[in-house]
Amino acid sequence: MKKGQTSTSPKESIFQAAVSLFYDHGYDGTSVRDIAGKAKVNPATISYYFKGKQGLLEACFTHFFEQYLHFLQEEVDSLKYIRADLCLKRAVFKILKFQSENHQLSRFIWREVSIDSQIVREIISSYLMKERFYMKCLFEQGMVDRSFKKQPISFLVIQLKSMLTMPFLNSQHLREVWQMFPQEYYFVDQYYQNIDQWINLLMTPEGTTDYKKELII
Repeated sequence: MKKGQTSTSPKESIFQAAVSLFYDHGYDGTSVRDIAGKAKVNPATISYYFKGKQGLLEACFTHFFEQYLHFLQEEVDSLKYIRADLCLKRAVFKILKFQSENHQLSRFIWREVSIDSQIVREIISSYLMKERFYMKCLFEQGMVDRSFKKQPISFLVIQLKSMLTMPFLNSQHLREVWQMFPQEYYFVDQYYQNIDQWINLLMTPEGTTDYKKELII
């Protein structure tokens, strides 16, 4: 190993190999032997760390959703001190940045969720319920403090979820048709600004006025 380089543990090598292969070939199109070959380990090592391919699938979902939900929970906890619209905007930026930095994992996760298989439903049902809960909290508090106009929260959550996932679920479409690259920071910055404008449209005149005052201060 060259000076300045850091070694990667067998467990991390297996995980990264699995993410790459799941991204390229899908879960069903990837074998344990494929993962072992890419990670340069014995197939038995995968069983040792992850108890097989399904264990790797569960590790992918856990790794993704634990961080994804952490960003939402952070901002829900901040509602005690910060206005809901600002908390929502911070959560959006954190999630977009995280997905961009982990674009292969993000695309794989959202693709598997869209397939809606039995194994995926068993793994992620609690994660998606938490996601809905945190997003509802942000919008509900915004309506309580009169930052947001009164409107059906369920549709707001669906719209927000769609905007957060679309570029990563359909990354190939963005690259080939629009020449946009979700893994680039430039894309995250520009796309965030558009979601920011959408959030501003949800705000009441009073909320917009208060926001401008905060910016001046």
